[in-house]
Amino acid sequence: MDYIASALRQNPELAIFLTIAVGFLIGRFKFGSFSLGIVVGCLLAGVLIGQLGIQVPSLVKTIFFDLFLFTTGYKVGPQFFRGLKGDAIPQLTLTVLICVSCLLTAFILSKLIGYDVGTAAGLLAGAFSESTVIGTAGDAINRLALPEAERAALINNIPVAYAVTYLVGTAALVWYIPTIGPKLMRTTLREEAALIRAKTQSGGGLEQGFLSAARPFDIRAYRVANPTLFNRTIADLEATPKDIRAFVVRVRSGEQLLDPAPTLVIREGDVIAVISRHEVHALRGDVIGPEVSDKALLDLPVESLDVVVTNRKFVGKSLGELASLDLARGVFLSKLLRSGLEIPVAPNTRIDRGDVMRLIGTVTDVERAAKDIGYPDRSTAATDMIFVGTGIFLGGLVGLLSVVVWGVPLTLTASGGALVMGLVFGWLRSAYPFFGRIPEAAVWIFDTLGLTIFIGIVGLSAGPSFVSGLQTTGASLVVVGLVSSLLPHTLGILFGRYVLKMNPLIVLGACAGAGTITAALRAVQDEAQSSYPALGYTVPYAVGNILLTAWGPVLVAMMSF
Repeated sequence: MDYIASALRQNPELAIFLTIAVGFLIGRFKFGSFSLGIVVGCLLAGVLIGQLGIQVPSLVKTIFFDLFLFTTGYKVGPQFFRGLKGDAIPQLTLTVLICVSCLLTAFILSKLIGYDVGTAAGLLAGAFSESTVIGTAGDAINRLALPEAERAALINNIPVAYAVTYLVGTAALVWYIPTIGPKLMRTTLREEAALIRAKTQSGGGLEQGFLSAARPFDIRAYRVANPTLFNRTIADLEATPKDIRAFVVRVRSGEQLLDPAPTLVIREGDVIAVISRHEVHALRGDVIGPEVSDKALLDLPVESLDVVVTNRKFVGKSLGELASLDLARGVFLSKLLRSGLEIPVAPNTRIDRGDVMRLIGTVTDVERAAKDIGYPDRSTAATDMIFVGTGIFLGGLVGLLSVVVWGVPLTLTASGGALVMGLVFGWLRSAYPFFGRIPEAAVWIFDTLGLTIFIGIVGLSAGPSFVSGLQTTGASLVVVGLVSSLLPHTLGILFGRYVLKMNPLIVLGACAGAGTITAALRAVQDEAQSSYPALGYTVPYAVGNILLTAWGPVLVAMMSF
């Protein structure tokens, strides 16, 4: 044990990797449906290992924190700027209300109880599950005109308060939002979801094949035996079934294999390859004629391709409108992603710039549609590090600029600048997707590893003073953390429903987003048995991330008066 302790003290990089390993292990443990998560796991692991008195250079923590913040901005950039548009004003208003309430609640309760600025910052970070506040508030405390020892003590109090209030706040909100939230709005989530489904189904049959994300699609061969289909063009045949979407992708006429030109006339005995949903084939296939086995006819290259929406003329259109356009011929939508989150596919779902549409169909049809809609986002392992490095550098330069307000210097800091530039670069990527690609796996590494290493180092640094700090403020933080987490969301639910007149599912999705609590969104979706609340999550999540991160230095300034 002496050898291990000595090795960790002399080689702090080993302590960091051990902290990550132990933290991810702790994060896997579940207590019913609740788990600590890897962020709290790495914090606790760092505190435990930090009892050995391990010193890690602060530069290491800063590097990983900047990388994490840039990636956070990159992910939510398109939705953040969308939130500034008119149709997102209700969600934006609700988010600002919740975030301002979070700041004021943490400030007022901290002043009433007499918490120091470090504990107040930890309360804000933990009760509202925004770990980035640990970094931005810590940077602000470091710039206070205080003795170095006092600044260090204040910074070490942040993770103590964060650990306690995060556990209390997250567990409470994951239960409170889907359980008590509907009662405050005098409804039930499943009733609201049923109403949405009824409206969706009433949107018309034309879009149903296009909009069935949960069902696979297939191409099958049929011999034309129905006299009503003889001597009709392909365009005429495809326009006939008003309640379904089915398309001819190849024709066998005698020994010839023909491409499906709209003016091609179908004769008796021709064999046609039809693409549609499985259930359409099962229920309506015999309308054409008997299904046959024709390997040569069905030997078509089929593609599933992610396409980033960049064409302005499609932004704001519903999927139902998109399905009726010529570009949608032979193409089906299997998934719709927004900021990495799957969005419900429904006729009234509207497309945003930067959305990712997963199209399926023959290669010819998919490539044609992709060219019209935007940019094909093909899989690659390469990350545009010129884009990443330049973004963090420029963001740091912007963040170092400061403004003096009431004698207190306010600045984004280099880390806050990285977040802002991540927003801008994320938007640029959505608008011009031919550069700045960061694959999903790389985003996970930058985001998750950047945050967990930062949090782990915070725990290592705070380790020796963590226990004493917990003994001093731990009991009161449980109660204060509970009140701080529930009060802003209660105000948000009531304001969103009764003042803004928002749909209850959207209100709860927005509350989860504004509080950056993905686990609460999942709980709401599970209770509603619908993915519809996700439509209210993306814009508030983007804006909430920015506001709550910015509150770190603001709270420090408020507490310093």
